Amino acid sequence: MVKFYSSSDTYNYPFSAVTLAYFLRYPNPYSTHVLSTDTIARHFDPVTQRLTTVRLHLKRSKLPSAVLRILPKSLLGASATGDTQAYILEKSIVDVKEGWMDTESQNLEWTGVLSVVERQSFRRPVTQAEEDLKMFQGMEGAARRHGFITFASGAQVEDNGETTDVTSTVTLHSHIGEKWKKRKAAGGVADEEHKEKTGFFKSWTTGSLQSSIELIGLKRARRSQPNAKEGMKVVLERMREGGLVAVLEGMRRDRETIVGHSTALKKRSNGDDVD
Repeated sequence: MVKFYSSSDTYNYPFSAVTLAYFLRYPNPYSTHVLSTDTIARHFDPVTQRLTTVRLHLKRSKLPSAVLRILPKSLLGASATGDTQAYILEKSIVDVKEGWMDTESQNLEWTGVLSVVERQSFRRPVTQAEEDLKMFQGMEGAARRHGFITFASGAQVEDNGETTDVTSTVTLHSHIGEKWKKRKAAGGVADEEHKEKTGFFKSWTTGSLQSSIELIGLKRARRSQPNAKEGMKVVLERMREGGLVAVLEGMRRDRETIVGHSTALKKRSNGDDVD
């Protein structure tokens, strides 16, 4: 059984600002669990005018107590308190000319327990004026309207009334127990392993265990999605007030907060006193 979560929102900022903020959204006050972000690949197609980017995020997470009660920590790779880290692969395609951006993020770890795929669709609302402009593609106004916008270090986002629509969809699918069932059906499960697995799953059917894990993930998605939107709004507001300088300064402060928090956690785990 697969579970879904979907939501829609509108940012009161132009599409060019929202797409830039997306790439600058980590860190922010609502994402202190994001430890690092690395760009793996980036390609601009001069023909289609589309930018494709692949990034890798390392996120700190605390597994829900309900999951810890259901599954052994050794299976999850978590500490005694449920603290763990996970890599998230993100791919995005931006078409500034047509005014859309599609993104997809998915976890690279614990996929056998729970696969989480988040897709976002950002769209610049099409106005009647823009429809009219399509009839005059050679006009300078159309070129300026649909061209790439370069933000200088001191540039700011003007409040010109433009908006950007975003739709987010999260798909959760647990595969727990499926691999073992396939091996059992193929006759590849030894008697010793069969007894161990039977003991673990004796009070659970594979379907009920998967459904329980997906439900826990769904509840977490419902809590985290609003925070993700608020984090984007923080970055956009910084951009509006002080341009890229304000965004980068805010990122520096947020990074210091994250490092301080991580240091405090390490001291606590080692039994050291924290002032």
